[in-house]
Amino acid sequence: MKTTKHLTLQIFGLSALVVCAFAGYAMPKVEQPQLQTLAIKTSVMDNNNYEAQVETKMYPAPNENMVQHILTLPKLNDESQYLIEIQIGQNKLVDCNKVRLMGEIHTLSLDGWGYPYYQVDSMIQAPSTKMMCTEAKTAQFISLNDTITQEYDSRLAKVFYLPKEAQLRYRIWRAASEFKFSRQ
Repeated sequence: MKTTKHLTLQIFGLSALVVCAFAGYAMPKVEQPQLQTLAIKTSVMDNNNYEAQVETKMYPAPNENMVQHILTLPKLNDESQYLIEIQIGQNKLVDCNKVRLMGEIHTLSLDGWGYPYYQVDSMIQAPSTKMMCTEAKTAQFISLNDTITQEYDSRLAKVFYLPKEAQLRYRIWRAASEFKFSRQ
């Protein structure tokens, strides 16, 4: 009985050593310095400071209490290898409770052009948990549940109409490996 426990501990220790030795190979580090220097042009305008831009002059001006956010993506060599992820939300001071925002992202089509744009009419804070928190509040970005993920396309600007209190954040994803086939 004692030798069985001893043998089990040795096997467990050896397997843990093997896992640790190969852990570095499981998730290779992917260097993507070109993504950190990607110059995405952003502009944010409300109805008071709206100026039609050349690439987005066909889109309507923002309404009262709305802000137009425009992302203009630079041309890349192989855009099929990239994605853009966009989140809409707010920076808030929050404690340990779970905080969410409620709102709907509408995908609209520009009349006569067929170009898509996005609109959020309103955002409200959803009911949160009511736990007793002992730590100080921290600033966090709280996003709507919907995240927009699209293929990278520099030919057309990404246009969003959001409430004044809303914020838009984005990041670019790049494929780290080629497609592989499953066994057939």
